[in-house]
Amino acid sequence: MEEPRKPENPNFTNLLIFATGSVATIKLPLLVQSLSEFDVNIRVIVSPSATRFLFAEDIQSIEKIAPIYRNEDEWAQPWARGDTVLHIELRKWAEVMLIAPLSANSLAAMAAGMCPGLGLSVVRAWDTTMRKKILVAPAMNTQMWLHPLTAQQLDVLRSWGWVKILDPVAKLLACGDLGVGGMMEVTDIIAEVIKEVELVKMNDV
Repeated sequence: MEEPRKPENPNFTNLLIFATGSVATIKLPLLVQSLSEFDVNIRVIVSPSATRFLFAEDIQSIEKIAPIYRNEDEWAQPWARGDTVLHIELRKWAEVMLIAPLSANSLAAMAAGMCPGLGLSVVRAWDTTMRKKILVAPAMNTQMWLHPLTAQQLDVLRSWGWVKILDPVAKLLACGDLGVGGMMEVTDIIAEVIKEVELVKMNDV
């Protein structure tokens, strides 16, 4: 019998992770596992494209730590007046959001205010008055990263004041190209999250 997932701790920081359609999604299980060692409650959203990079065992390893939400969860039942709205409930719950990886497509949609799925609906509904942070870790092919539209879209995100860009790194990419575009390393992403919300590792408490 599998050990049940630990209940959320009301004294922990609520961290919402959103993975979009990039091969860097293969690092999602490691990211969730590593962050779970800190004083955070974690919930995860995966886009339809992101799920293509996750095997069944990846999903299972994540679900042992955190619930996973998909687009279809927003529409699981016919809506009736008085029902909760999932993307609003997740936005209310989250104290910080981490989008890792952020694909070129999702970056473009985010900058344009589009919300075709659950994760981007949370972003569009973000409570900007509270200045809660959204950290984004772009991951894409080098030429996509160097395209002038990418810089323009990142400038839009920066102009909002609550989005922090975790710049990609130069490496040998999955497509075989060598250059900038790889998602920031998981350890460095965690360091950036810690800087924003001052997390404490549980074995240090």
